[in-house]
Amino acid sequence: MTSSRRILLNALALALAGLGLAAAGPLHAQERVRIGFMSPLTGPQAASGIDNRDGAQLAIKALNARAIKVGGKPVQFELDVQDDGADPRQGVQVAQALVDKGLKFVLGPYNSGVTLPASRVFADAGVLVLTVASNPKVTQPAQANLFRIGATDNQLGAKMATYAAQDLKVATVAVIDDRTAYGQGVAQEFIAQAQKLGLKVVAKEFTSDKATDFSAILTGIRGLKPDAVFYGGYSAQAGPMLRQMRSLGLKAPLLGGDGICSSETATLAQMSADLNVYCTQGGALMDRSDRGRAFVERYRAEYKRDPLTYAAAFHDGANLLAAAIEATQSLDPKKLAEHIAKGSHAGVAGDYAYDSRHDLRSSAVTVFTFKGKDVVALKSL
Repeated sequence: MTSSRRILLNALALALAGLGLAAAGPLHAQERVRIGFMSPLTGPQAASGIDNRDGAQLAIKALNARAIKVGGKPVQFELDVQDDGADPRQGVQVAQALVDKGLKFVLGPYNSGVTLPASRVFADAGVLVLTVASNPKVTQPAQANLFRIGATDNQLGAKMATYAAQDLKVATVAVIDDRTAYGQGVAQEFIAQAQKLGLKVVAKEFTSDKATDFSAILTGIRGLKPDAVFYGGYSAQAGPMLRQMRSLGLKAPLLGGDGICSSETATLAQMSADLNVYCTQGGALMDRSDRGRAFVERYRAEYKRDPLTYAAAFHDGANLLAAAIEATQSLDPKKLAEHIAKGSHAGVAGDYAYDSRHDLRSSAVTVFTFKGKDVVALKSL
């Protein structure tokens, strides 16, 4: 090889190396922020879990388009999506896996029964958790790094009882729950408020979140002729339960919390007639605010379907976290938690300001019904 050719090759190699360094520079400077996500993505509650995921992903997409910087470095948000199957044991395993990966932020879990044990894993590791789990025990005692981004069972169950008494003029009610932390919690709060308002609870029954046949329970309830039936549980059971109620001639309205406030209930009921179902969901009416309407439009454009119960809350959770990161210019979960606890954030589902237990200081609750398969808002309480 001639010396001139060797010099040329060396120069070319240096030039290529320079290009490589130039390309690698910005990538190296970029801060990757991984956010864990937990919800049921398989099993009976998969529709809700997928809805939660898509609400969060919509926020992540918009945040990355904004090119947020922390300490002068651009931030790239990533969602580490995990399926907890709505199962407490699987949820603990998922929580430990996220901790082992070194993740410091988590959106979820969705279910109270999963959140209660998983939150202990996260607390030990100092992970910042934003959850919609509604059982009051989730924030009792308060955990420094855990915040509820939805209404509590106290609000959901009690407001449904208030609507039943004042608007539906219900005098007697039968109650069924699925024995999950969520189902029992929302049913207990409904019963407590119903009794305060003078409603007579004529039956207290229970099933499971895996059941499909409710004929024995419903046959017994039919003989009591209640004005309404309240179910503490999820759409996966509420839909078949409703179908079986009607086939048995039980025409009373079916009431519930946010767990049944989904088009999935109507789909699984397989009914074309009026469902006569009422449910409560945390948050004000989405179509009453510009932020709410804009979110629904973006969700529809992205996924070609309407959002279900908690897509907006998971969307808000991602933005709440990002806003704290931007405001504090930190990725330290402790600093972010301190900022969230003291501040407030305007989201599409409502405003996020916290009390000492990290429950929302004020959470509007909206009553919904069904028009065909559409979940239609009636009234905010």
